[in-house]
Amino acid sequence: MASHRKRRAAAVVCAAAVAAGPVAVAAGPLPAAFAAGPVPATAPAAASGPAAVPASPSAPTPDPFAGLGADEIADRAVTATRSATSLRMTGRVVTEGQPLDIDFAVNDRGECTGAMRIEGGAAALRRIDRITYIKGDEAFWRVSMASQGMPDAQIDATVELVKGRWLKIAPGQAGSADLSGVCDLKALLADLDQDKEERRGLTRGPDSEVDRTPVANLVKKRPGGETTTVSVAQEGRPYILRMVRAGGGQPGAVRFSDYDKPVRVVVPPAAETVDLSKLEPGTPA
Repeated sequence: MASHRKRRAAAVVCAAAVAAGPVAVAAGPLPAAFAAGPVPATAPAAASGPAAVPASPSAPTPDPFAGLGADEIADRAVTATRSATSLRMTGRVVTEGQPLDIDFAVNDRGECTGAMRIEGGAAALRRIDRITYIKGDEAFWRVSMASQGMPDAQIDATVELVKGRWLKIAPGQAGSADLSGVCDLKALLADLDQDKEERRGLTRGPDSEVDRTPVANLVKKRPGGETTTVSVAQEGRPYILRMVRAGGGQPGAVRFSDYDKPVRVVVPPAAETVDLSKLEPGTPA
């Protein structure tokens, strides 16, 4: 019996890590604005192609970036965005050809709450007090586990185990480190400044708006026809508000909003959770 529980626990953890792995990539598209990396695409209500950058009906007067080159604007955007205490990211990330729709709010205390959708399946994820909770529908769990080559019998048993419940993963348990990366805002923003040279060679395109906020659009063109456009707020702090990638193998867009707003994470009721520490003897709680 203990061996059976151990196998089931391992299956659940593996599925959770697989599910959250692309989300961790999704959490890191900011530096990809200036470097080759994971490609964000459309907002959670997925569209078939990349979002366009509409012309702005009006621009702030005076221009807050007057006299600055595109690279200098990028430096200011990185500095401002790195100082954020929280943000929300919505969009579609494509990793290894697999589209993943995301909508996550994250803060600098390692807390997050949000949802993701993959191949028709959906899941919610929360993290608070270093505990990660993930709740998926049947399609989500089956897709996640099947992608790891798990046998059908094991998938069936695991799906039955977590059906309608939150999977609770504590620090030190298998998969905990991968899942915690989803909510690591500090690491996410630190990546912005990892390679300053990668954000050189930008040009400033026509200004536009993101959610009614005027933005300066910084454009980076790469060999092969791929173009990345980073939209920087012209009102308030110069946060990055949107990224659009056109051309290449995986065009798309992602938006960033709700900077510095509180992130409210609700702990699921204990009766609605599956605790891995109870499924696998000897696992740290």
